[in-house]
Amino acid sequence: MNARRERRASVAIDARPIWRMRLAQELPRRLLHAAAAVGLIACARFALAPPRPLVIATHDPSGSRDLAAEGFASLFAKAYLSWQEGDPEARRRALEPFAGSSLTPEAGSQPPRGSQQVLFEQVIGEREVERGLHVYSIAADTGAEGLVYLSVPVLRRPDGGLEIAGYPAFVGAPAAAPAEAITTAGREVEDPALRAVVVRALRNYLASASEELAADLAPGAEVSPPQRKLSLEALQSLTWAPGRENAVVALVVAVGEGGAGGARYTLAYEVGVLKAAGRWELSAIETGPRA
Repeated sequence: MNARRERRASVAIDARPIWRMRLAQELPRRLLHAAAAVGLIACARFALAPPRPLVIATHDPSGSRDLAAEGFASLFAKAYLSWQEGDPEARRRALEPFAGSSLTPEAGSQPPRGSQQVLFEQVIGEREVERGLHVYSIAADTGAEGLVYLSVPVLRRPDGGLEIAGYPAFVGAPAAAPAEAITTAGREVEDPALRAVVVRALRNYLASASEELAADLAPGAEVSPPQRKLSLEALQSLTWAPGRENAVVALVVAVGEGGAGGARYTLAYEVGVLKAAGRWELSAIETGPRA
């Protein structure tokens, strides 16, 4: 016979620190509270000091014009190309604000005998050598010599000041091509009513007859008649503006005061047109007073 053994239940006692038991029970709740606190702090920080977008400084060569630098170059060109025989000090004084330490008092020039005055100067070109350094091409009317083209380097310093960055250079005229009659390239306007309205409106426009002109203007249209009064002599052509159905180009002959003996001009006007209630009206003539 096999001896039958009885199995008895046993209890094992494992002693653990009570702080460890409490920590195991409270740990999930504590972590949840900590996460909530971090979220509240982050929300408060963003509310009080929101993050600023990252701005990367870049140089755009096609940015806005530096009108001050253009004017600075024009003033230098005017002083450089003007002189008066018997008063050389006047030219030195005119060039003194531009000379600085990089140029001689007269900017390296010794004008010939006689006198020369710049009647008109205009910036006609600009190229950027590097950031802050531009070279301006200036056309100057010097009277007897006609148009003179001068290249002037201008530096915009880090402190915002302007200075002539070197000696100027005489250059040639900008590239040009013969004029082409692109304004009359559209198809001819065949509507007699439209032709009549345009002719009548341009006649009143050139004569500065504002009250008569208003009868052919669309509501809200603003036009700016020329200060010099002219008389419309003839309409040479009236064509639709290329690629547009709401504008026409009128090629007209106009004469100044004095009638047939006065000045005569061939002029091209772009006229905005629209049809309302079966009637043609003008929305604009060439350029508006607020353009």
